[in-house]
Amino acid sequence: MSVAFEHQVDARRYVMQIDNDLVAIVDYAINGNAISFTRTFTSPPFRGKGYAGQVVEFAVNDVEATSTRSIVPMCWYVGDWFEAHPERKDLLNRVAV
Repeated sequence: MSVAFEHQVDARRYVMQIDNDLVAIVDYAINGNAISFTRTFTSPPFRGKGYAGQVVEFAVNDVEATSTRSIVPMCWYVGDWFEAHPERKDLLNRVAV
């Protein structure tokens, strides 16, 4: 099984693929010094396996490693992810700027 994560800058999304199948995505919008994660989606055949959490973690790690932006969880799933990972709260911004 081949697992790959990618930041598709032109599409403004992060993706997770397994064996070249699109499994999960996180869409985003840039708002000044913040990045708003607007939607998380997992393809129906892959739901319930934790893949959405993996692609969100990849996206959060990428934002932290490559920018100084804070993250606005516009999507309920990303908000829940931050609730489950309070150690990452330094990246969190609940108000878009």
